[in-house]
Amino acid sequence: MNKEFLKKIFFKSLTGFLSLALAILLFFCIQRMDQLRYALRWLLGVLTPFVYGGAMAYLLKTPCGFLEGKIEEALPEKHKKRANVLSVVAVLLISALLIYLLLNMVIPEMVSSIVALAVAVPPKAQEFANWVVGHLEGNELLQNYVNNAFTNMEGWLRNWANTELLPTVQNMMGGAVTAVSSVFTVLKNIILGVIICIYLLVGRKKFAKHGTALVYALFKPERADAMLKEFAFIDRTFVGFFGGKILDSAIVGLICYAFCVVMTVVAGFQNAVLISVIIGVTNVIPYFGPFIGAVPAALLILISSPRNCLIFLIFIVILQQFDGNILGPKLLAGSVGLTGFWVLFAITVFQGLFGFMGILVGVPVFAVIYDLVRRWIVAGLRRHDKLDILE
Repeated sequence: MNKEFLKKIFFKSLTGFLSLALAILLFFCIQRMDQLRYALRWLLGVLTPFVYGGAMAYLLKTPCGFLEGKIEEALPEKHKKRANVLSVVAVLLISALLIYLLLNMVIPEMVSSIVALAVAVPPKAQEFANWVVGHLEGNELLQNYVNNAFTNMEGWLRNWANTELLPTVQNMMGGAVTAVSSVFTVLKNIILGVIICIYLLVGRKKFAKHGTALVYALFKPERADAMLKEFAFIDRTFVGFFGGKILDSAIVGLICYAFCVVMTVVAGFQNAVLISVIIGVTNVIPYFGPFIGAVPAALLILISSPRNCLIFLIFIVILQQFDGNILGPKLLAGSVGLTGFWVLFAITVFQGLFGFMGILVGVPVFAVIYDLVRRWIVAGLRRHDKLDILE
């Protein structure tokens, strides 16, 4: 028989066998979804330090490469090989210093804010009750309704404290060993993550060479070139997005701090550092970040002055418009290439699928998918000589 015919029969049989095997595997996964979810959770728990270390190394590789170039220029020729290790040490020390300064600014402000809230809320609540009763003077029916409402609320709070709050606190105290164990687990994962991050940063060039060699060993040169080009595009998209977003959030935080300092002098604003950090950090979340951060910040201001709270909310709306229409597009130009509709779509879909992590990485991941689909469509239109449709 013809060898070409046998080869065709073989590949068709192989395709049918693999399709059947994949269908059986998919059916098995659906039938054993609970066990599969448990196994994946266990595997992610084991790999958590590597996830932490990989994420830290990826975020630090760009500044590490920048510092390595500067250190290499400053070192004599015989010591240039040490530039890699010195750059890793420098970027880790700078990161630790920034985290320390941030915590040193935020934690005291947070403690004082919590104490101030605990002291201010009861008098404010009583002041509000007196204001309501005073404005209802002369209307006994409404006064009775309001008094009954406050009495019922007080009874409900007392009952809630006895039936739910105290048992919850007791359970928390009873589970203190578990809580301490969880804290130690998190600390262990972070410490191991930092160690893994150091290994990855020091050996990042070697790992890149090994990855390139593996791709060329598994695929034909043309396919390998295309894959490496795609990996480079993905890396540029993620680095451009996160780098631009961090710089954007830092600028937004500084603008908010300058506004709060001015308003501290003019109108008696409080907690300027804490409010600015909240606004800056939550601004990392695309689209919804400024509004998410505005809620706790506005509550901190509301306790001391409702008028100042209203001024702050107006400022946040103006700041968000400036960031969304001028600053953000300027810093993120070319990094994702998505319109506002697709950004909102990506955040909504990935948040539903992966929660908070989906909000953070959804935009760059969708930008990569969008670019792949766009190029696939362009290639199809070029094949059918219909590129004029896109004009």
